[in-house]
Amino acid sequence: MKYPELKLHINGQWRAGGPATLDVQDPATEEVLGKLPVASERDVDEAIRAANAAFPAWSRKPPLERGQILTRAAALMRERIQALAYIITRELGKPLAEARNEVITAAEMFEWAAEEGRRTYGRIIPGRIEGIRQMATLEPIGPVAAFSGWNAPAITPSRKISGALAAGCTVVIKPSEETPAIALEIVRALQDAGLPEGVVNMVFGDPAAISTQLLQSPLIRTVTFTGSIGIGRAMAERAAAGLKRITLELGGHAPVLVFPDAEIDAAVDAISAAKFRNAGQICTSPTRMYVHESIYEKFRDKLVSRAASIKVGNGLDAGTQMGPMANPRRLEAMTQLTEDAMNQGAAIAAGGKRLYDKGWFWAPTVIDHFTNDCAAANTEPFGPMALLQPFSTFEQALEQANRLPFGLASYVFSQNIRTINNACAAIQSGVVCVNHCRASLPETPFGGIKESGIGREGGLEGLKEFLQVKYISQI
Repeated sequence: MKYPELKLHINGQWRAGGPATLDVQDPATEEVLGKLPVASERDVDEAIRAANAAFPAWSRKPPLERGQILTRAAALMRERIQALAYIITRELGKPLAEARNEVITAAEMFEWAAEEGRRTYGRIIPGRIEGIRQMATLEPIGPVAAFSGWNAPAITPSRKISGALAAGCTVVIKPSEETPAIALEIVRALQDAGLPEGVVNMVFGDPAAISTQLLQSPLIRTVTFTGSIGIGRAMAERAAAGLKRITLELGGHAPVLVFPDAEIDAAVDAISAAKFRNAGQICTSPTRMYVHESIYEKFRDKLVSRAASIKVGNGLDAGTQMGPMANPRRLEAMTQLTEDAMNQGAAIAAGGKRLYDKGWFWAPTVIDHFTNDCAAANTEPFGPMALLQPFSTFEQALEQANRLPFGLASYVFSQNIRTINNACAAIQSGVVCVNHCRASLPETPFGGIKESGIGREGGLEGLKEFLQVKYISQI
């Protein structure tokens, strides 16, 4: 399998872009995989105009026909799973098995949206006078500007594109410049499935310049962004200036509450699998683990043993269970966070160091008895780092869980239904998982509260982000 040639995709055409390019690197080997063309201001303008020109016909196409194209694209993604998984592993580093699972989930995004797009029902409102007919209908909002990050390079673009297309919108999307090929292959599957020209356009380049141009365009009517809180806040301000709707899926710092009646082995299995998946580079990754003092040492020892047993290596190698960090920035962040935690009095129970001379590898890390003063307790590590702290009472656990201004995902482990219900009611989070760590599915709403975001992606709620209500009153 070969790493594909990188292009822009505008108005149904693959193009090289301007003379400037960006290197795309393999995080396991630091090898340059390809040269990514940088979109010019003219390229971005053409992409916006293409999406706007394609919108009337696409929005009028019956949902059944739109869904058929999305379903065919999903089938092509499944057929090409080996090649797509290979690309993900080369660009991001995750093991091939994880990459294949990501392709399957991305395909499911299109399949779910294809079906749910047929159910964008309006309603009839009883009139006050005889002979009046009152209706509330749902219509596609218009061309969409979408932005996705590098950590879920197939799932995140697929979630945004599938929801927008199923609702009848057209798209200009800027995925991450660090993982461009997998996003381009998703567009290729859509094109091969019969998607009309201009319905999806994909550009890369200077994120600040492209986002400014997209958000300032009066032709763009809504924005969907996945990324950091700081950038999301800035984009919300720009969107507000143009009265554009915006959906933001921002950072998290997921708390885990392990109560004394939890099944410890099952909890460690679920938490460790989720914590070290994708080298911890997941916004819903369980990170701040508050464990009842009566089971703390037993839980810690089992988690440390699990972390120490993980085989870290190139995601293409058989037996690899965790790949490298995606870029040297994350490696530097892990180094700083680990050193700071030690300086603040925490103990490194496992890992806490870089691995190998080449590639951006970090050992699965467990920080024992972390304090709230350490940086990792307040800044999302976004890496394979688990922070452990004991608690005594239910109230103390909930106070710690809700301490930060984030609220994306959280996890509760208990067998007591009263404890579960009280914790689910009290935790300030957009997602709460009980006795497992699967925070998002194509058919379920996903998103945060507080500084973790605005709006929802996935499920019926996510589809509605791309629809607007029209009231019709007729005598």
